[in-house]
Amino acid sequence: MMRTPRNAPPAALQGNEVQPTPSIRRLESVLRTMPQAEIPTEHTFGPGFYARTITIPAGCTLTGKVHATEHIFFLSRGEMLLATDDGTQHVRAPYQVVCRPGMKRAGHALTESVCTNVHITAETDLLRLEADLIIPELEAPQTMEALP
Repeated sequence: MMRTPRNAPPAALQGNEVQPTPSIRRLESVLRTMPQAEIPTEHTFGPGFYARTITIPAGCTLTGKVHATEHIFFLSRGEMLLATDDGTQHVRAPYQVVCRPGMKRAGHALTESVCTNVHITAETDLLRLEADLIIPELEAPQTMEALP
């Protein structure tokens, strides 16, 4: 199996000709076999919300978990290719979108990128948040998968 070179997005993130969910799942399977990059994560809590922010190094490809609730996704710094059920987009900060429940995303950071998901919740325990906000998947990774 060939490893995707740094700074070159995988085929699963190129074009809109395929339905991304099966492609994202295939991409995730390949990423699991590769060395994983460190993805710094910051958790922020406020009255009625939880924000999870990650900083993705340039050239990294990653997949996310399936969220159970509608939430807001922000790209506050950087440039990425994002693939969802709706297709693939080339986005630059500032960018925001409301994500529907059940959506699975994959991304490739063209530059160092900062992404934040904001969820409406009063919960502050990370284990309970995971149980409340994430839909379990068969063989789902425990953390974000990333390719350096």
